[in-house]
Amino acid sequence: MYDFLKGVTIVEGSAFVAGPTCALHFAQMGAKVIRFDQIGGGPDARRWPLGPDDESLYWEGLNKGKRSIAIDFKKPAGRELAQRLATGGSGLFVTNFPVDGFLSHDVLSALREDQITLRVMGWADGTPAVDYTVNAATGLPYMTGPSDDDRPVNHVLPAWDLLTGAYGAFTLLAAERDRAASGRGREIRLALSDIAAASLANLGFLAEAMLGDADRGRSGNNLYGAFGRDFTAKGGERFMIVAITPRQWSGMLSGLEIGEDVAALEADLGIDFGQDEGARYTHRNQLDPLIEKAFARFEAADLETRFAKAGVTWSRYRSLHQALSQEPRLFADNPIFSETAHPGGATYPAPGAAARIPQDERRQPEPAPKIGQHTDEVLADFLNLDSSEIARLHDQGVVK
Repeated sequence: MYDFLKGVTIVEGSAFVAGPTCALHFAQMGAKVIRFDQIGGGPDARRWPLGPDDESLYWEGLNKGKRSIAIDFKKPAGRELAQRLATGGSGLFVTNFPVDGFLSHDVLSALREDQITLRVMGWADGTPAVDYTVNAATGLPYMTGPSDDDRPVNHVLPAWDLLTGAYGAFTLLAAERDRAASGRGREIRLALSDIAAASLANLGFLAEAMLGDADRGRSGNNLYGAFGRDFTAKGGERFMIVAITPRQWSGMLSGLEIGEDVAALEADLGIDFGQDEGARYTHRNQLDPLIEKAFARFEAADLETRFAKAGVTWSRYRSLHQALSQEPRLFADNPIFSETAHPGGATYPAPGAAARIPQDERRQPEPAPKIGQHTDEVLADFLNLDSSEIARLHDQGVVK
């Protein structure tokens, strides 16, 4: 964690991945993040994966360093309290509540003229969606998977959620920067579907489909338009190897000792793989057997030594359990992680900000709160309520 955003307050009323991720980025850069939930927890409070005491490791991961207040939104006083929170402090609010209703921007901006609201949505027209249903609509599952199987293959990583959370943090800061100059508040509506559509267009997928006469076909684990695939070493260990640049390509040929074989194939085809990365993909059916044969000659440890010497871009396939013990750069020796005691009772490493900033001291990440852990603190320090007002809200069941 860093202190770049110290003094900024973000209020979050959201669930699942995109909204909480957006606010998490702020918390890890020093902003105070106040999250409000329904008493007992929202729809993501008990999502898998679960820890040894049935605590949600998902919830603990996405809400590190935040303050938590629990409110009964079914009560008018609870909804009014949520509005006061959303418009308090810095007037920066992250939510995935519906466009209309008690947390609409019209309602909030009537309470605070310069209010900035970031509203995460599924589809931009208000139709509900999650990452996986948006992804199904993009066509990507029909481009993913083995070439001899026509079933759609879903991706295990919620990419659109994560991109939306990161882009949301960027747009919220951009709006805050403009407000500092103009005094103007605004609502930002950020739909997973728009993030997906824009990403596909930015990567050329959309133009490829529009200008071509067919969808992109599946190519298994081959890297589309260049060279990259999984191959198996002599002992059965599987590697991913990628050669996009001429230097990566020449390094791979050197490391595998197949320069002469590839040169002979180039002569037969009348091409230069070193200068044409697309040709490596076009002729993968001729190249891949050469590389498969070369991999099968070497033990995994020998390949690792050869690849390191030749500057090859590669990685060994590992399970997550194996990565914990065998790839220290990811977890064990990674300074973005710190051993942290979490509210569910387990102690395990938690990441702070992913950015490494050598000029600034990294602070240890704070754990996620228990739901409602900071209710009285938020009411007193953020909304300036006195003890009798706070007690009355508790007695009425508005907060917990």
